[in-house]
Amino acid sequence: MTELVPPPGYRIRTGCDIVAVAEVEQSIARFGDRYLRRVFTPGELSYSDGPDRAARLAARFAAKEAVIKAFAEPSAAFGFFDVEVETVGSVPRLVFRGTAARLAAEQGWVSSSVSLTHAPCHAAAMVAASCVESPRSTNG
Repeated sequence: MTELVPPPGYRIRTGCDIVAVAEVEQSIARFGDRYLRRVFTPGELSYSDGPDRAARLAARFAAKEAVIKAFAEPSAAFGFFDVEVETVGSVPRLVFRGTAARLAAEQGWVSSSVSLTHAPCHAAAMVAASCVESPRSTNG
């Protein structure tokens, strides 16, 4: 058996989250476009159009929450647009901007991956980031 471990000087950060699709549906019903434009980027909204819209949006919301958990900083606060789930073909990837990009740089993030899934009732996301060890990135 082979154990897979990061090379010396690197570490892996992870975060995951699960969201009830009904909560996203309720927010859309109650707040409409105001909710959608506040939480999701134009690209996320465009990709999520279609019959599974609420589930796709719930998965993207879960990804944003999973990034917060991967940062492992209770005081880490950033706007919803600072993390975008961009889908190229059928593969989702994370795009960092603003405060989220700054935090990722401070913590030595060199790459990240995101996995999304959804069912009629729930959506989930898992985030993994490869980080360079540094004196400033001692959490997690």
